[in-house]
Formats: sequence, structure tokens, C-alpha cells
Amino acid sequence: MKLVVQVKLLPSPEHAAALEATLRACNRAAGYVATIAHEKGVKDRNGLQKLLYAEVKATFGLSAQPAVRVVKKVVDAYATLAAQARAGLLGKTTSQRYRKAMSGPVVFRPEAAQPFDDRCLSWQADARTVSIWTVDGRMRGIRYTGSADQLKVLDQYRKGEWDLVQRRGTWFLIATCDLPEPEVSEPVDFIGVDRGIVNLATTSYAVNYQGRGLTRHRAWCARKRAELQKKRTRSATRRLARRTHKEQRHATHVNHKISKEIVSVAQRTGRGIAVEELDGIRERVRLRRNQRGTFSSWPFHQLGQHLAYKARQAGVAFLEVDAHHTSQRCPRCGHTEKANRPTRDDFSCRRCGLAGPSDVVAGVNVRDRARSAWAFVTMPVPTTPA
Repeated sequence: MKLVVQVKLLPSPEHAAALEATLRACNRAAGYVATIAHEKGVKDRNGLQKLLYAEVKATFGLSAQPAVRVVKKVVDAYATLAAQARAGLLGKTTSQRYRKAMSGPVVFRPEAAQPFDDRCLSWQADARTVSIWTVDGRMRGIRYTGSADQLKVLDQYRKGEWDLVQRRGTWFLIATCDLPEPEVSEPVDFIGVDRGIVNLATTSYAVNYQGRGLTRHRAWCARKRAELQKKRTRSATRRLARRTHKEQRHATHVNHKISKEIVSVAQRTGRGIAVEELDGIRERVRLRRNQRGTFSSWPFHQLGQHLAYKARQAGVAFLEVDAHHTSQRCPRCGHTEKANRPTRDDFSCRRCGLAGPSDVVAGVNVRDRARSAWAFVTMPVPTTPA
């Protein structure tokens, strides 16, 4: 199982200056390599390394291993660009975005992340320090910190590449660790989770995670964006980009909190987690004009991803079930009708009279479908007689 581990560096001013100079030198070298690769049409690792390895070392003051990392960084960037083009993420081949992306070399920002391996970077776990190669020489004794869980994972599964990242003057080392897959325990029952806009998540045991705070935050961000867009200055553009990233981080934080609590309850009670399969919902649903902005920014997919990976990490069963009519079907008698949901928040069965919050009813239906699906999945395969 893959897990991203992030540790925060606490460098001295001297160390920070050396790290910044290193990032800038490596990204200048990467930009040069990307330009030559585009001009000569050489984008494989062996070809680029033979062509530019010695020149990169001599021109940009890099030692052997950082020069190799720079070449690989460029190769990976072109491979990612080609994959995006094949998947249609850059639009049609005749679109302006596609032509702009494919007509020139890949560009690296001066502060873009730089990968390091164990030859460029070494850890001293007992002292909580790290030693990193820089253009000013080896910098030793750089302190680092992080959450207890991540530092434990770091000590046990540290290997491979690390990315050196600077975010607004703060330094981080980020890596993807490969953890052993925990065994999924047999669930005694399931927690059904209904995802929505007004209520971000509602469980089958009637716990409701409201989205009012996130909606108010996004409305406030929308007003700020409108104010900045009216100014049309370079400063306003930079602030607009920062505001967008801040809004995304806020939504991610909310989803992390919700998913962590649900998985914790499931793990403590021995239950599994079930959610609706909502892939392709944006293509299936027709919206009024005033709903499009809210619906397009609905972070339901990310919440499902957080629930899935946290459940795997905790050894909790996770299922996606059919989403059709979960809020219109009566969980007691099975009657399904649009009139069962007279308002967005209310459910009232036209046949048996069962009434309650519509989101809770949807969560119960998701739970019931997960019970049936799990019984089918875990059913022993019959053996045919010889």
C-alpha cells in the first residue's frame, strides 16, 4: 500500500540559503535539458544522459547523482505530458491548449520540487536530523519534524526517492512509502455513507456531517475571487492563484476530518464502510444554471478516495454500491417512488408510511446493498465434480 509521507525541515538561515540555491540550480539545469530534449527529439533516459550528463555537471555545478536526478526528472515530465495527451486531458489535437503544451519544451519553475535519492540524502533518526547534498556542499544536521505516525512510517519503510519542496519559505521532504497491505477483517455489519452537497456525508447510524461551513467558505472565496478579477493586475493574479489553492486545501482538510472519523468508528465497531458509486454523475445529472458552480466544485470524489485509502490502511472492508434510487427507496418495504421524497430533506414512504430524514434513509439503503454485495462477494465458489 502506497502512503505519502511528509516531514518538515527546520533549516538554519545558512542551510535555507543553500537549499534554495540548490533548487534553483537544479531547475535551471532541468530547463536546459528539457529544451535540448525538445529540439533534438531525444526524450529517453539513456539517450539524454549520454547526450547531456557531462555538460550538466560542468555548466550548472551539479555532482554526479544530482545530474542523473535532473535528467530523470525531465524524462518523467515528458512521459507525463505524453500520457496526458493520450488520455485527452489536454483537449483535442486542434485546441489551443494542446498546441501550446506540445509545441514547446517543458518549463520548470525556479522553486519546483527536486528529487533526491539515498546517495544525496541521509537520515539520522535518533538525532532527528538529515544530511542533504547542496551546491554549497553537504549540509549536515538539518533538523526535521512531523507527526508521530508519519515519523514511525519513515523509520520503518524509508527507501527510494524524496522530493525537496519549498512552500512560501517552508521546506519539506516528501516521499511515497510502500507499506505492507493490512489484512481486511470480516465485517460484522456495514456503515452506509450517503454523500451530498448540503450534507457532505450522512451515515446509516444518523450522524450528519453538514456542508454549511464549507458552502459559506466557498461563497466567501467566490466573492474574493470576483474582487481580485476586477482589478486585473499582476499582484491580483498572484493573490488569486494563492486564494484558489487555499480553498482547495480547506476542502481537503474537511474531507480528511470526516473520513478519519468514519473510519475510526468502523474500525472500533468491527464494521465495514459502503458508499454510493457516483462515477459519471456529472454527465448523468442535468442542472439549472445557478447550480452548476456548486455541483462542479462538490468534493464527493475526494471524500470517497479518503474513505477508501484510510479504510485500507486500517484493515476495514470498503465497498461501492449502486447509487440508483437510494434516497427514493423505502428500506422497510422496498417501495421505490419519486413521491417518497416530497422535499430534499424528508422521506415518507407512500406505501408503509415510514418517515425520516432522506439522507439517513439513503445511508441505510447503501448499508443494506453493501450487506447483500458482501455476501455475494464472499460466497464460496462451488466446485464442479470431476
